[in-house]
Amino acid sequence: MINTMESHGRAMADARERINRTELALRRTEEMLAQNIALCSRIRAQRRLIEAADCLVKNDSQAMK
Repeated sequence: MINTMESHGRAMADARERINRTELALRRTEEMLAQNIALCSRIRAQRRLIEAADCLVKNDSQAMK
């Protein structure tokens, strides 16, 4: 009976440790996802600026003709 209780206690401790590691991995994943979303947003904004600048250059060159 005591051996069964010890085994159960170890199993519970192992399960708690796996839960803690999983929660940590989830937090890290959420942080990485937030960073990636922010990076994508900055890239899109830069792309829009480049496209706008390209349009201005094209319009300016056409106006000079």
